Amino acid sequence: MGRAFEYRKATKFARWDKMAKAFSKAGRQITMAVKSGGPDPDTNILLRRAIQNAKSVQMPKDRIATAIKKASDKDTSNFDEITYEGMAPNGVALVVETATDNSTRTVANVRSYFKKKNGSLGTQGMHDFLFDRKGVFYVLEEDINDVEEIELELIDFGLQEIQKDTVDEKEMYKIIVAFEDFGNMQEALEKLEMKIEKAELERIPNHIKELSEAEIDEVLELIDLLEQDDDVTNVFHNLA
Repeated sequence: MGRAFEYRKATKFARWDKMAKAFSKAGRQITMAVKSGGPDPDTNILLRRAIQNAKSVQMPKDRIATAIKKASDKDTSNFDEITYEGMAPNGVALVVETATDNSTRTVANVRSYFKKKNGSLGTQGMHDFLFDRKGVFYVLEEDINDVEEIELELIDFGLQEIQKDTVDEKEMYKIIVAFEDFGNMQEALEKLEMKIEKAELERIPNHIKELSEAEIDEVLELIDLLEQDDDVTNVFHNLA
């Protein structure tokens, strides 16, 4: 059928694979949220976050509902959230968050990725001084008419900073709060009826590493490999 067809087919399969992995990770986040606080998003703020994030990757409503039901029906006590820390090539710090029902499999995979890409898996807590845990809410730029007014509205709920950012080719505002103020800010934004595109508990580096383009590529190869693993939910780094 020709090269053009083969190219379109390869592109489509790559997009489907990326979407499948995004859905898998969203489903795991839903499972962990249900395990933590139950299946009712009205009373489980982590589940509301997981649902928002599932919607942000275009996960259909019926699949979200199915994921919640499956998490409610099955024993999730064997699911754990485990964080791994290590060094990528060229001295870049990595923090890898996972959600897994088989920690032996997960640590073996993570260790193999570091080894394959010339990094090294370290000990938990080794990068605590390099990253600050923050709650981050993403709102479309077009949904905020007056930034200064929003700042005044949200400062009592723990607002630390509002930044502009581009996420998936969309212009966004990042609303940043301390880790412990995540729930307060989520409820405040909901009361203000602001549409949250995505909400995350992020690890923001307080010291960044400047590298050459070739060195950056080496680090990104490891990050990409880690992010392809279904057990990996987030990878944070201090690469500039």
